[in-house]
Amino acid sequence: MTNAHDTNGTAPAADPHATDANAVDQAFTRVSPYGTHAEPTYSGALSFLRRKYTKDLTGVDVAVVGVPFDLATTNRPGTRLGPRAIRAASASLAWCAPYAWGFDPCERLNVIDWGDAHFDHGRPERVPDTLRETFRGFADADVTALALGGDHFVAYPILQALHERHGPVALIHFDAHSDTWADRDARIDHGTMFWHAANTGIVDVAHSIQIGMRTLNPETHGYRVLDARWLHAHGIDACIAEIRERVGDRACYVSFDIDFLDPAFAPGTGTPVVGGFSTHDALRLIRGLAGLCIVGMDVVEVSPPYDHAEVTALAAASIAQELLAAYASRFPDRAPSR
Repeated sequence: MTNAHDTNGTAPAADPHATDANAVDQAFTRVSPYGTHAEPTYSGALSFLRRKYTKDLTGVDVAVVGVPFDLATTNRPGTRLGPRAIRAASASLAWCAPYAWGFDPCERLNVIDWGDAHFDHGRPERVPDTLRETFRGFADADVTALALGGDHFVAYPILQALHERHGPVALIHFDAHSDTWADRDARIDHGTMFWHAANTGIVDVAHSIQIGMRTLNPETHGYRVLDARWLHAHGIDACIAEIRERVGDRACYVSFDIDFLDPAFAPGTGTPVVGGFSTHDALRLIRGLAGLCIVGMDVVEVSPPYDHAEVTALAAASIAQELLAAYASRFPDRAPSR
């Protein structure tokens, strides 16, 4: 769909506060933080889902935060360009609510695009502390962050910040790789951070689960691992049941590495692994998280230089939109204050 009309051929409801001037570039001109309003997909400022760009966290439920960091990458670089690409791809989704939920998460939630986390690329050893401090600010303001990576290492300082507020959180991790290879302390690597998270008690491994792995790592470090063979054999519904049983009602963090998808569906990533899953599979899995106590989310490892026709960026934007809906599903009675 490339126009601003629904399947009945009628335009979505206009923003009652909008004028001709602020009906476009809603990243800057939006008056009400609530609602979904059509804007030409081919023009305008490219915030995530056309949400307002702001650093003001007053009254905000979810902040979308770009983390353009790829210095921890072990194969192909380029994920520093991921947040920009995901925002651009999201323009084609911003004119209406995600179709499978029966509600608009942007009616229930005040979602902003906070922009990108800033760090000094010339001081890579300081990046973890800088990111931890950034995401501590969201936790302190009781704002849930949806991070757009960036390589997968960025999940580690985010989890550290969440741990300060929530204690050990359950991790729901979608990936082709376990990212739990043993490591030395203080190394910055996108394949070891969940080993560190387990060893330091940042995550509650007894209630955490990893899904889709198809690279060899014989050690689970206490995580429940449903590898690609398991998921292909048992299917999506069985996987959702395992996730929900494992996590229960605990505070949880959802981390989605785009290479969970097969390279046919996500070529634009640094370490693609064949034998993965479709975007349809991924969206069904995210919908299965409805009602869980999600306290943080990320979509990472989108590397635009290896993408084709925005296939990977669009998949990432769609998964991020579904994560917003999964988070919003906890608040069925919430009505916006306009």
